[in-house]
Formats: sequence, structure tokens, C-alpha cells
Amino acid sequence: MTECLDTVPADMLERLLAERFSCRGFLRREIPPEVLSRLLEMAQRSPSWCNTQPWQLTVLEGAATDRLREEFVQYAADRVPVSDFPFPERYTGAHQDRRRECAWQLYEAVGVQRGDREASARQAAENFRFFGAPNVAVLTTGAELGVYGAVDCGVYVAHFLLAAQSLGLGAIAQAALASHSDFLRERLALPENRKIVLGLSFGYPDHDNPANSFRTHRADPASVVTRLS
Repeated sequence: MTECLDTVPADMLERLLAERFSCRGFLRREIPPEVLSRLLEMAQRSPSWCNTQPWQLTVLEGAATDRLREEFVQYAADRVPVSDFPFPERYTGAHQDRRRECAWQLYEAVGVQRGDREASARQAAENFRFFGAPNVAVLTTGAELGVYGAVDCGVYVAHFLLAAQSLGLGAIAQAALASHSDFLRERLALPENRKIVLGLSFGYPDHDNPANSFRTHRADPASVVTRLS
């Protein structure tokens, strides 16, 4: 009996991991203040290097989200991306294969035909609309902390996403938002010594939205893990 009880936390975590997905369509429903507070409290339990907790989160709600959404769509339409952290130079091998598979799953779900650059560009622009989410957060780290600050922020993001899932919320981590760091720094009055890592759009998921109808695959652990004994 004790052995069965001991599996309960692992089973709950496994279920959250299996059910979580990158949400790209949200209901027009505000998150109650107490739910938002609980989400942030749960995410704050994230571990970090020497407990430095380098993340800072700027969270927008309601009208503030809508104002930034409108400005961001217009700004990103004709600007060259400039990010605080360099994006990958290229994707090759399995990384490229997985990236393409994810993209085509999304395009198929929303009806974008292969080769339709105009339609794919419209779908990409949804990033800057926050996919209609009522809330968006911008995550930053201290510039002096370098790569370790960014790594800690990545751990925080994972905890944020799982916490959101446990509360019945949908969320998506968006590197696309960080591709216009100057815009966000100015609009949100972020200090120069804070590097923008990414954005998080979140709210209650719209399960009827076609963009939420697919799930990405995960590699077999044996293909990415080397075990020594």
C-alpha cells in the first residue's frame, strides 16, 4: 500500500508533463487575481544557481496587454529582429527535423499550405498578438550573470508552464517576443542591465482553436541519454 501511495506524486507530474502543450489560442476570459497569484507563487519555487533567483517578470493584464499587442503587431511588421541573446545560427540534423515537423503540424492544423509564404507569415505574426492571450509576461535576467542567469530563467519557465497546466491554464514560451528586445525594453521601461530572455503568453486555453489541435512528439530517451555504469 505504501509503495502505491509513493507513486502518486510521480503519476501527477507525469500527467501534467503529458498534457501540457504550447497554447496558441486563448479564450477571452480573464484570470482571477487569486489564480494568477498562485501561479506566480508556484513558479517562484524554481531552483537556481546558488539560489540567485535571477529572473524578473513583467506581467501585463487586461488593457495593458491589449495596448502592447496592438503596438507590437505594427512594430514587428517592418522591423529587423534584434535580440539581447543571439538566436541559433542554424538548425541541422535531428534539430532541424524536429523544428520542421512542429512547423508543419501547426500549418496543417490551421490550414496553411506548403509554399504559401503569405499565410505562414500571418501565422508567425500571431506571436506578436500573443495568440489572443489575456496575459503576457516578459522574462529578464541580469546582464552580469551571463549564460547561467539565462539557464536559471529556462528552469523558471519550465516551472511556470507546469504550474499553469496544473491550474487549468494554457501557456506558451515565445522566443519571438525577445526578437524585438529594444521595443519591449522601451515600452515596459526595463533597465539596460536586464537582458530579455523570452515572453510568456498565458490564459485559459481555447480547445476549439485549430492551432491547439496537435501535439508535438518527443524523442526516445535512449536517443538522447548516455548511461554509464
